[in-house]
Amino acid sequence: MIAASCANGAFRASVRTRPGRSASIRRVDALLGTCSLPALRRRTGVKWRQYPDDVLPAFVAEMDFDLAEPVIRAVTDALRASDCGYPHPGRLGEAYASFTATRFGWAPDPDLVYPIPDVMTGLAEVAGAITEPGAGIVVNVPVYPPFLFRFGFYGRKIIEAPLARDASGRYDLDPAAIEAAVSRPDAKIYLLCSPHNPTGNVWSRAQLEMVADICQAHGVTVLVDEIHAPLVLAGSQFVPFLSLDHPAIERSFTFTSATKGWNIPGLKCGLILAGARDSIELIEERWEAFLAAHMGVLASVAAFTEGLPWLDAVRAQLDQNRTLLAGLLAQHVPAVRYAPPQASFLAWLDCRELGLGDDPAAAFLAKGKLAVSPGPHFGQAGRGHVRLNMGTSPDLLAEAVQRIAATL
Repeated sequence: MIAASCANGAFRASVRTRPGRSASIRRVDALLGTCSLPALRRRTGVKWRQYPDDVLPAFVAEMDFDLAEPVIRAVTDALRASDCGYPHPGRLGEAYASFTATRFGWAPDPDLVYPIPDVMTGLAEVAGAITEPGAGIVVNVPVYPPFLFRFGFYGRKIIEAPLARDASGRYDLDPAAIEAAVSRPDAKIYLLCSPHNPTGNVWSRAQLEMVADICQAHGVTVLVDEIHAPLVLAGSQFVPFLSLDHPAIERSFTFTSATKGWNIPGLKCGLILAGARDSIELIEERWEAFLAAHMGVLASVAAFTEGLPWLDAVRAQLDQNRTLLAGLLAQHVPAVRYAPPQASFLAWLDCRELGLGDDPAAAFLAKGKLAVSPGPHFGQAGRGHVRLNMGTSPDLLAEAVQRIAATL
C-alpha cells in the first residue's frame, strides 16, 4: 500500500522553490493567458460542464490556454462581415503546406489537401470507402478510444497490435506484433497514430519505413492520424508519413488538424491529405460528408500562417510542464510510473502500484475530485493507467498531483 499526503501549500512550494527553476516554471507566457480557475469555469464546453465545480477537470483533450489572437481575429472578422455560410477551402492547402515546410522540412501538394469536419469523420469515411464490412483495421494499443469503437458502427473490426514497452515504461512500435496483425487475411487497413495518443511517442523515420514495408508487403492501406504533430516538443523530430520515399504512400491517407495545436476543436475543421492524385476522386465524391465548418477553415488558415508564435509559447510551456510533472510525481506519488511524452499535452500515468485496481481514474474522481481519462478506455493494455491533461498552468498541474496524492 502506498501512502502519500501533502497539504496544498507544500505542493505550491514544490512548484515555486526548485533551485534555479522557480521563476521560469511558474510563469505562463503572456500569449497563453493566466489559466485562472474562476475564468476557466466560465467556459461552457464539456471540460467545464461535465462535473461539479469541486472537480478539477484534466480529462478531455483540450488545453486551458487563451486562444491565439490571429485565430480570434479571423473568426470575429468573419462574423462582423456576416460571413457565416458554407465552407470554401480557400487558402487552407497552401497554409498547411507552408506550415509543414517550415516545421517539418516537407510540404504536400496543396491540391491534395482537403478540409474535413474532424479527423475521426475522415478516417471513418475513408475506411468505409476502401473496405467491405467485416474488414479488419489494425491499431496499436493502448490507443485513442474512438479508434477502438468507431469503426464497429460501420461493420469493421479491430485487430490489435500492442505496443512494446521497456523497463523504463517507454513504449515503442513492435514489428513482430505489427507483422502478425497485418498478415491476417482480413486485415485491410493499418491505422497509425503519429504522434501517438496516449503515450506521446514520436515515431522515427526508420519506424515509419518499417510500417510502410510491412503494409506494402501485405497490400494493406496505411491511414495516419497526425493531429498532434504541431505539438512535438524539444528533443524530438516529427516525420510526416507522406514525406517517405516509399511505394506505400501511393495508397495512403493522412488526417490532421489545427484543433489540438491551437486548441480549437469547437470550430470543426480537419484536413485530409491524399498520398496520390488517384485518391482525389474518392475524396471529392464524398464532399457532403467532408463539409468542415466555415469558421474552422478560416481559423485554421490563421493558425497555420499567423499563429506560430503562440504555438511556440504553448510548446515551451508543455516542455516545462512535462518536466515539472515528473518532479512532482517523483516527490509526492513515487509509485506512479511516467515516461514524459515527446509530443502534446497528454501524460500517460501507470498507476498499477497504487492498489486502485483496473480503473484508478474512478478513485481519483471519487476521493480526489480529479477527473482524468480512464486507462481501460484505451484498450486492455490501459488497465491500471490514466491519461492526465497537462495543458494548463504549473499551479493547476500541481493541484492535479495534489489531488492524486489526496486519493491515497
